[in-house]
Amino acid sequence: MKTILEALYHGKLQPDMTIVPSHPEYRSACKQVAAEIQQWRERLGEEVFLELEEYLDLCDSVNNMHVEAAFRHGFKLGANLLIEVIGDREALLS
Repeated sequence: MKTILEALYHGKLQPDMTIVPSHPEYRSACKQVAAEIQQWRERLGEEVFLELEEYLDLCDSVNNMHVEAAFRHGFKLGANLLIEVIGDREALLS
């Protein structure tokens, strides 16, 4: 791929699949979440835990919608900032 647009068009660029947070506590928090999930599975039993999983999946879905909207908003904000800066270029040359 020669350009970002080509990569996007051909499905080669998927930031949501490749982003790993660089926060120092990210990996330990993930391990803690996995351990907690296992404890809940053992405490609740499989049937009730499946209901909890459905609820957690719904929460994930809502969170993903919010993250997508935030991404779109941030991208549009950045693009508009560039348009504003480039549009005011003549003022700098005067």
